[in-house]
Amino acid sequence: MPAPIRFRLNGRPTSLETDDGRALLWVLRTDLGLTGAKYGCGAGACGACTVLVDGRAVRSCITPVSVVRDREVTTIEGLAHEGTLHPLQAAFVEHNGFQCGYCTSGMILSAAALLRETPAPSRETIAARLEFNLCRCGAHTRILDAVETVASAKGPASSARRRTAPAWSKSTPPPPSGALG
Repeated sequence: MPAPIRFRLNGRPTSLETDDGRALLWVLRTDLGLTGAKYGCGAGACGACTVLVDGRAVRSCITPVSVVRDREVTTIEGLAHEGTLHPLQAAFVEHNGFQCGYCTSGMILSAAALLRETPAPSRETIAARLEFNLCRCGAHTRILDAVETVASAKGPASSARRRTAPAWSKSTPPPPSGALG
């Protein structure tokens, strides 16, 4: 029987017995039921599986679960706090920084790691850091706008910290998913 792997997951102690070499992505999705990190390429190239380990963005599809032993893992499910969206999540909603949504959790977590390291990056720095998080829908400009808004701490992000729901309601549909911004 393998030794238990203990770590903090989204602020809570977690322990499980599994093969040390299993990909963190599958442990999160299959064993722990957290499906925000997506399987994309399986080779760490697309960024859909990005999570934070001790605040740094890592590709969970190529990270053995043994790497997170005694560390802090944050998934997109753990980014919001007490029902309030993280500023990046709120800015993505405000700027419609997603279309199909498949890349969104990886984009947001990569941006969170960047803003932790560099609180006020330039648009060029944001673009360079997110270059390897692939978005097939073409929401790049809106994604950059969302991250830049949080980085500059002006515009929608300042009020977005208090938001818990998207700008639209059930009676007002969201903008068409094909709309370009």
